[in-house]
Amino acid sequence: MGKKILKIVGVLLLLIIVVIVAAPFFLEAKIGDIIKNNVNNNVNATLDFSEANLSLVRSFPNAEVNFKDVVLINKAPFQGDTLFKAVNLDLTMGIMQLFKGTGDAIAINNINLDGALVNIVVDEEENANYDIAIASETTTTVEEPSTTDGFAFDLQSYEITNSRIYYTDNSTGITFKLDDFQHKGTGDLSLATSELDTHTNAFISLEMDSVNYLNKNKIKLDALIGIDLNENKYSFLKNEALLNQLPLVFDGFVKLNETNQEVDLTFKTPSSDFKNFLGVIPEVYSKDIATVSTTGDFIVNGNFSGIVDDTHIPKFNIEIKSDNASFKYPDLPKAVRNVFFDIQLNNKTGVTEDTYVDINKASFMIDEDKFNLTSHITELMGNTKVKAHIDGAMNLANISKAYPVPAEYNLKGLLKADITTAFDMASVEKQQYEKTNTTGDLSVTNFEYSSDELANPVKFNTAKLTFNPKTVTLNQLNGITGTTDFDATGTINNLLGFMFNDEKVEGNFSLKSNSFALSDFMVAETNAPAATNESKSNSGEVVQEEKIKIPSFLDATINADAKKVFYDDIVLNDVKGVLKIKDETATLSNMTAGMFGGKIAFNGDVSTKNEIPTFNMKLDLNQLGIQETFASVDLFKTVAPIAKMLNGKLTSDISLSGNLTDDLMPNLLSLSGDLFADIMTEEVNTEASPVLSSLVSKLNFIDLKELSLKELKTSLSFKDGIVVVKPFTLNYKDIAINVDGSHSFDQKLNYKATLQVPAKYLGSDITKLIAKIDDPSLADLTIPVVANIGGLYNSPTVTTDMTSGVKQLTTQLIEVEKQKLIAKGTDKAKDLIGGLISGNKTTTDSTSQKSTDTKTAAKDLLGGILSTKKDTAATTSVKKDTTPVKTEEAVKEKAKDILGGLFGKKKKDSTN
Repeated sequence: MGKKILKIVGVLLLLIIVVIVAAPFFLEAKIGDIIKNNVNNNVNATLDFSEANLSLVRSFPNAEVNFKDVVLINKAPFQGDTLFKAVNLDLTMGIMQLFKGTGDAIAINNINLDGALVNIVVDEEENANYDIAIASETTTTVEEPSTTDGFAFDLQSYEITNSRIYYTDNSTGITFKLDDFQHKGTGDLSLATSELDTHTNAFISLEMDSVNYLNKNKIKLDALIGIDLNENKYSFLKNEALLNQLPLVFDGFVKLNETNQEVDLTFKTPSSDFKNFLGVIPEVYSKDIATVSTTGDFIVNGNFSGIVDDTHIPKFNIEIKSDNASFKYPDLPKAVRNVFFDIQLNNKTGVTEDTYVDINKASFMIDEDKFNLTSHITELMGNTKVKAHIDGAMNLANISKAYPVPAEYNLKGLLKADITTAFDMASVEKQQYEKTNTTGDLSVTNFEYSSDELANPVKFNTAKLTFNPKTVTLNQLNGITGTTDFDATGTINNLLGFMFNDEKVEGNFSLKSNSFALSDFMVAETNAPAATNESKSNSGEVVQEEKIKIPSFLDATINADAKKVFYDDIVLNDVKGVLKIKDETATLSNMTAGMFGGKIAFNGDVSTKNEIPTFNMKLDLNQLGIQETFASVDLFKTVAPIAKMLNGKLTSDISLSGNLTDDLMPNLLSLSGDLFADIMTEEVNTEASPVLSSLVSKLNFIDLKELSLKELKTSLSFKDGIVVVKPFTLNYKDIAINVDGSHSFDQKLNYKATLQVPAKYLGSDITKLIAKIDDPSLADLTIPVVANIGGLYNSPTVTTDMTSGVKQLTTQLIEVEKQKLIAKGTDKAKDLIGGLISGNKTTTDSTSQKSTDTKTAAKDLLGGILSTKKDTAATTSVKKDTTPVKTEEAVKEKAKDILGGLFGKKKKDSTN
């Protein structure tokens, strides 16, 4: 009997195990559909997830459902915006919840959320993207609350890890963020009254009207919250908080009503130790405050009470006080003493515009250095009005001797200030600076500042500013950074707008420098690729790129005068002109400089506004040294590589535009423009030109030592990496050489040189032949020889074409003979007509005889062209119908023989 019972129990256990293992495979799809349907049927948004997994083992006897890549997307008016998303969402519930129908509520016991983003947005019309509940239809019948829709949260615990909560209110200009949010709570939320034990860690940021009040400040909160669901009241029973390292305790409650919320909260520092003040400062700056010795007190206390609705905020009063306190870090030589704070932040009406701040006193001393500040700020949430006074004298080096300033700042110098200001933000926003009033003086002597954001430390030997009601006068600013020295004066027109209204600095300045190196203003930018998954922090390989960026906050005109400017490997002397900086664009006007033994004038602009910097420039070069120019400037090396062989001076007009590299050097492949060059050469270094060497090897009657390019003028244009040279003519002795063509920026050549070669260079044979024809027009006879130049600049290919020369020579010789024969025939005709008129009857016979003599003479002359023998005409017999064809062909052959001499070995009499 016992064995049977054991068998039955064993079989039942086996069945239970099989059910536990097998059930998830049948229920996963169902539970996923139930969750989606319940949510999507009750909200004006769309819930989705990549997969749903069910386990009956991990939380047995409960069931656990895991959802991956959960996302809740808004519908109109926030169409497509992400309200919520998470990498993982785990729900724990009773097993029986899995067998409920599609319309039944599911009771959730535990929630675990990881890698979540809650993104709450309120637009300018005060529509909130979290208001997604679908309004129920109004009916006349009062019904009991339905238990067949949505979820029943019988929570016992929940946990949120590695998450973010963002709140952006575009109607009020408030942005609130909780980053790296870690939170968990335990308690029986299924009860009408319960206690929820919570633990929270996060980094908090708060911005109001573009002013950062908190910037990733560390916060820790351990709170026991009493929950009364009947009254919708949440009470703080036992609470401890840390803001950075400032401890706070608070109590009170928040009650949610139908039309508003009631708030009654008080908070204070648990002790009056002055270390509480150091705790306000982020730990990265204040370091470990446990070992800091302090005297005096620092007290923070406050309260919030009242109604919160669409038009009201809680009334509040926050006091921050310290009376004659001091502190000293153990490893620093100096102490900060005579510390006084008397600050109040108040709102007595519950109207946001009535918020004000009084800084009745804020002062401290380091040694004998003093700093004092008083201020009264009203209508903090409306048209903010400020009255303030600052005065003090401070040796900045003493700050790092009394407080752990990051080493990279390395502050030095003496600061003196006595400034009074009064303004309202409406006047600043409307640029009505005549309604503001700022007066006083500020001076800095031997101020030195260094930072990772600067290429070199900056030392201001002297800086003096005078504050006027409308402007700030820069009386003197001189100093050095790297190898650059500067001396500036000028006027700033809208300092308040720059400081408080995100406006650009407007001003006019005069800048002088003996040595100005652009490399001293190179900044290292760190680009980190964004993480592909928003739940992960930005990571990846850090790429360091050096870029010169024109400041976006400047709207200034600078009259510049520099003795020397160093731009990469180029040195500019006596640089003068006007520089206008606006919208991340530097516009150069009437700029002049000395360069490579000549003068340069230029106008144009450089812009770093887009990711790829661009420029547009017009340059006027006058008498620049060719060798220095083409050795130092990549543009000329690329556009005219053949100029490498020239020694002399270059005068040129250039218009060009294109992209720039990060160090503001031209990106050659992006260039387009035009260039006109007037070259004044003294000599040609033919050994430096593979092109000319290859050309001479084909045309051996040219001696490069006698080649002159003096006063050569040429024009070219370039675009898309191609340089097109407009046709130009140069002369070698009495040979005219016409050149045109193009080359690419990678120095691929495509040129044609047409040489008009005089007959005297064709050798003794052609000279004798021309003499035999005995026609004055042949004295200036030339033939075209075409040289096609291809390949690369350093390894060119040259081919020559005789065809056109042969054809032209043939045509010219035939035309000369033809005209001579026509002329002789015309003269004979005149004689014949004259004879007829005079009545000479023997004329016909005489004419016939002379006509025959003329034909014979023509044959003799053509025969002379076909042979170098003097007696050829007497022995040549040509049929009447074949003479013209054979004669022309023979002329062509003879011309080929003669031209062949041009491309063979040189003859001694080739220049006779």
